[in-house]
Amino acid sequence: MTAIRFDIIGFDLDGTLLDTHRDLGAAVNHALVLGGRKPVEVEDIEALIGGGAKIMLKRALEEQGGISDEDFRPLYKALLSYYAEHNAVHTRPYAGAEAVLRDLADRGIAMAVVTNKFESFAQDILTKLGLAGHFAAIIGGDTMGKGRAKPEPDPIYEAIARCGGGSFAFFGDSSYDVAAARAAKVPVVVAGYGYCDQPPHELGGDAVVHGFDQLIGVLESL
Repeated sequence: MTAIRFDIIGFDLDGTLLDTHRDLGAAVNHALVLGGRKPVEVEDIEALIGGGAKIMLKRALEEQGGISDEDFRPLYKALLSYYAEHNAVHTRPYAGAEAVLRDLADRGIAMAVVTNKFESFAQDILTKLGLAGHFAAIIGGDTMGKGRAKPEPDPIYEAIARCGGGSFAFFGDSSYDVAAARAAKVPVVVAGYGYCDQPPHELGGDAVVHGFDQLIGVLESL
C-alpha cells in the first residue's frame, strides 16, 4: 500500500460525494410551480447546481425571465421547506464512495465535508445515508456566516481546525471548490464525473478523476 501524505481529506457534497440532482431538482421545481413557472427538465438540473440552493433557484428563474427580490423570498422559503422533507429520496453516494471512505479511515486519515449546502441539510442527508460517522467535521455554506462560504477559504480552514490540524487535500467538482482550495493553498482533485460548471480539465485542479475508485491512487501520487 502506497502512503497518502495527507492528514485530512475534504469532500464537497453535491456532485462529488453524493448524486443529489434529482432531490434538488424536485425542490427547485416545487418552488417554480408555486411561482407559476415551468419546471426544469431532469436532464437540465445539473447545470444549475453550484453555490447553494439560493443561487440554484435564481438561475432557474433567470432562465424564465427573472423575478423581483420580494417575489423570490417566498419561493426560496418554499424550496427550503420542501427540501428539508425530501432531501434523501433519490440521493445516493456515488459508486465506490463508501469503499474509499473506509480505506481512508483504515489509514487513519481524518475526513471532512465542506459544502455550500446548509450544514443542517448536509448533516441530515449524511445521517440518513449512514455516512455521517465517517466525518470529523461537516462544514456547510452557513457554518462560517455570511460571505464566508466557498469560494472563500474559510470553510477549509475551519475543517482543518476541527479535524485537529495537519496537511489537507480537497476533492470537489466545481470552480467554487477549486477557488476555495487555491485560496487556502491546499491541493485539489476535481471530480470530473460531477456537476462541473466548466470542463473538468479547465477547472485548474491538480488532478482530475472520472470515477470515485480513482481517488485513492491520485491521492497517493500527490
